[in-house]
Parts: sequence; C-alpha cells; structure tokens
Amino acid sequence: MTAHALPTHPLHVPNFRAYLVGRLCAVLAQYSMMIVLGWQAYNIARETMTTSGASAQLGLIGLAQFLPLFFLTPVTGWVADHYDRRMITRLTLTLLAISAGLLAFATFEGWISLPLIFGIAVIVGIARAFNGPAYGALAPNLVPREVLPNAIAISSVVWQTGSIVGPALGGYAYAATPWGAYALASGLFGIALFAMLLIGPVPQPARDMTRHPIRQMIDGLTYVRGNRLVMATITLDLFAVLLAGATALLPVYARDILHVGSAGLGHLAAAPGIGAGATALWFSFRPMKSEVGLKMLGAVVLFGLATIAFGCTAFMPRSIAIEAGIAALIVLGAADMISVFVRQSLVQLHTPDAMRGRVSSLSQLTISASNELGEAESGFLAALVGPIAAVIGGGIGAIIITIIWARLFPELRLARTFDPPDIREAHNSQEKPV
Repeated sequence: MTAHALPTHPLHVPNFRAYLVGRLCAVLAQYSMMIVLGWQAYNIARETMTTSGASAQLGLIGLAQFLPLFFLTPVTGWVADHYDRRMITRLTLTLLAISAGLLAFATFEGWISLPLIFGIAVIVGIARAFNGPAYGALAPNLVPREVLPNAIAISSVVWQTGSIVGPALGGYAYAATPWGAYALASGLFGIALFAMLLIGPVPQPARDMTRHPIRQMIDGLTYVRGNRLVMATITLDLFAVLLAGATALLPVYARDILHVGSAGLGHLAAAPGIGAGATALWFSFRPMKSEVGLKMLGAVVLFGLATIAFGCTAFMPRSIAIEAGIAALIVLGAADMISVFVRQSLVQLHTPDAMRGRVSSLSQLTISASNELGEAESGFLAALVGPIAAVIGGGIGAIIITIIWARLFPELRLARTFDPPDIREAHNSQEKPV
C-alpha cells in the first residue's frame, strides 16, 4: 500500500481550513460585539451622565469582560490541555451565539439597559476564557509538524485580522440598525460553530495523571517564567497595548471630539483593519523570516507613535481631522499586526504541545489585559485627565515600555528567526559540510 503524501501547505488540510473559517468568524463576532457594547453603553450613559461619567462606563465594560478571564485563566488552560479542544470551542461558541442573540432581541424590543449589557459582558468574558486557550492550542493538532510554522502564522494573521476588522464591522452594522449589529455577531458565532463541527477527531495531548491538577495549572506559569523569550513577547504586548488603548476611546472621539457620529465610528474602527489587512496580505506573499525580534520592537514603537498621532487629531481643523485620524489608525493597525504575528508565532513554536493550552491561556490573559483591561484603564484615565491626554499619554507610555523591554530582555532583540533553538541547531548541523 502506498502511503499518502504529507500535505505541503496547511491549507491543503480540510480540518485546518474549517478551523480558519471558524476562527475568523468567531473573532469577527467577538470584536464587533466589544465595540458595540462600548458604544451602546456610552450612548445610554450619556443620556443621564456627563462625558466623564459615560467614559467611566467604557472602563467598567472592559473590566466586566476582563475579570472572568483573570480569575479563570489557570483553570481554562488546564482544561484545554486535558479535554477535547474541539468540544470546548463548540460549547463556548454556542454560549456566545445565545448571548449575542439575547442582546439583539433586547435592543430590538427596546428594553436594553446598562445592567443587561454588563451582565452579558461578564458571560462573554467567561466564554472567552475557555474558548481562547482551546482555539489557540488546537491549530498545531490539525497539521503535520513540517507545516506547523506556516499554520501558526496563518492562524495568527486570521486572528489579528478578525480582531481589527471586527470593530469596523460592528460599527457599520450598528450605524445601519443597532439590533442588527448583535444579530450579525450571533450569526457569525453560529457559522463558527458549524465550522468547528466539521473538524474530525484530532490527536489529544498526553495527560499527566500523576500530578495534582493545581500543580499542573502552575506549570504553565512556571514555563513562561523560565522561557525569557516567551515571557518577553507576551509581556511587551501586555504593557504597550495596555497603555496605548486608543481604540477603546473611539466612541468618545466619534461623538464628542470629532463629532462624526456612529457612521464616523465605523470609519475610524475600520481604519486599523485596513492597515492590518494590507500587512497580512504582504505576509502571505513575503513571510517574515529574519530579525523577527527587532521587527517586533520596531512595530510596537510605531504603534505608540500612531497612537500619539491619533490623539493629536483633536487639535486639527475638522476638515482634516477625520482623514488624519483614519491615516493614523491605519498605521496603528499595520504595526499591531506585525507585533501580534511575531508574538503568536514565537509563543506557539517555543511551547510543547502538552503545555500549549496553559501557555495559550496565559497569552490570552495578557491579550485581554491589554484590550479589556486597557479599555478600563483608558476609560478611567479619560474620566480623570480627559480622553485626549489619555490617548497621547498612552502612546508615549508604549514607546517607553518598548525601550525598557529591549534592555531587560536581550533575548528578544537577538531573536533572528521563529525556530526554537533545537530546530535551529538541527538546521545548522545539516548545513555544515561533512
């Protein structure tokens, strides 16, 4: 019997294609919901509160989504390493689709309220806490190791594209009809669920039955602390984006600074997606292969500069402010794509499969901290010092953090390729003349 030839590209694997469709739809739905939740909560709050008080509601929305992730991270990573990752994603996608559908119905019927929005935000945070590690750790189980780097790169690009295009999608949908934005998110979660149902049986990581589950939960943190390159890439994104959370204040800029309304919010939210999409397209033709650490550091600096530029649109004439803001956000999205692409690839390729769920849960925690907790920080800081100072100061902070991290973690500066040390040594030994 002739053995089947191994696929030469991850897109040749049907399970991986279904995974990508599901992941893209889930991330689009998730991030479109996040922008709509913030916009709707801000509008409801502005009916009875000042701009500062309503800005604080944006911070509370981010906090409501972050706290479940923070408290559940040790458990969710362990679950992803010990149970069928496909089943975990299916159950959580079902819960997310129902949550979005409930918000659509409440908005359509006119009984949407801040308590309901905050309650659903907590449920979404719980679902994402379990969904993220399972999704992130599943991709390497779907393809042969020979094409695993490409699979991780493509998955990272899909995730980042969805996370930046999603807010634009939500903003445009909300401008058309508020309840339709949630209905769209619910439908996308449903498509993601269907795609995950198409994935057949996959290899499961070996379970360690000799050690206590709590000890195994701690192992993920121990591994990250011991691998300085993984820790550097995870924490750099955490602190940089935590400070430079310009997108969290887009509702404030759209309504009260640039005065462009919900349609303008859609334009602003779409801008990072344009930059990210163009960068992803470039990577599909010219994948990054060298000096990956330096390029990540440079991308985070550029991210901070673009954040400062966006904040300064408040001082520009209205005739050019919106165009300048869109341009700054396009650059911000491109820089963010480069940073996340490098981080996700390094983390996945430097982590053994039996540990990927726990490491992915920690990575997700830092991503959520930089997004949801960053929203909270930006909202509360905007309430204290004003949204303009919050955005500009956040961009400056991101640049300072990058400079500090380049000094603290020389491993990041010296990371030339995505390959782990053992694979690099094998390549080098093969290239040496006999």
